[in-house]
Amino acid sequence: MTALLHVDNISKRFGGFVALDGIDLEVEPGERLGLIGPNGSGKSTLVNCICGTLQNESGSVRFDGNVMDGLAAHERTHRGVARSFQLPRPFHSMTLADNLRIPLLYTVHARVGPLRSAGDLDARCHDLLEMVGLAKKAKRMPRDLTQVEMRKLELARAMAAEPKLLIADESMAGLSHSEIDDILTLLVRLSERGITIILIEHIMSAVMSFSQRLAVLVSGKKIADGKPEDVVRDPEVVRAYLGQ
Repeated sequence: MTALLHVDNISKRFGGFVALDGIDLEVEPGERLGLIGPNGSGKSTLVNCICGTLQNESGSVRFDGNVMDGLAAHERTHRGVARSFQLPRPFHSMTLADNLRIPLLYTVHARVGPLRSAGDLDARCHDLLEMVGLAKKAKRMPRDLTQVEMRKLELARAMAAEPKLLIADESMAGLSHSEIDDILTLLVRLSERGITIILIEHIMSAVMSFSQRLAVLVSGKKIADGKPEDVVRDPEVVRAYLGQ
């Protein structure tokens, strides 16, 4: 099977600090990959290089058979790469439905052309909110949401771009056990729809439950990549991450 995402020998420096040092990573279509590592390991830098927020200094990123190097973040979103953020970033002055209209208008329209009517746009917003369990709050403002509902809105905003690859960045941080289960159920449901997902998370029980494969970064290097049950027993992983 041809990889959907192919990261080849990516390196990134900030002055004299090496944030990424020759990272190789492949993600297959429909795969659920867990990306873990201690704080400062390079996870966010890698994601930013994949999404186009940062430009890698060496190596290459290919997505769906196309080279992404040099493309801006919005251009990569148009090609099917979306992410959610650990700290949700909604438009606080807009309703939940309007928060979804923005990515629908500026990503889906740009990629496949305009939706047929305002009714189509409204229906798509409703479907996305229904998917995350927020349809009854479509006309509410983000300030009215609980913490877990804000995370669900953040995922819905990412999914409004109709991505092939979703990068979920610590979508469960600070949540209760039942709320974590809610987010996991939602992510699995998205996976079952054919969305490829990279999950960045420090909650190991959630990572192990969700991931089909784990990749581990430490100090800008990938030190392990394989089946979760094998990776968590790797002595280097235990020493560098799990044993902290």
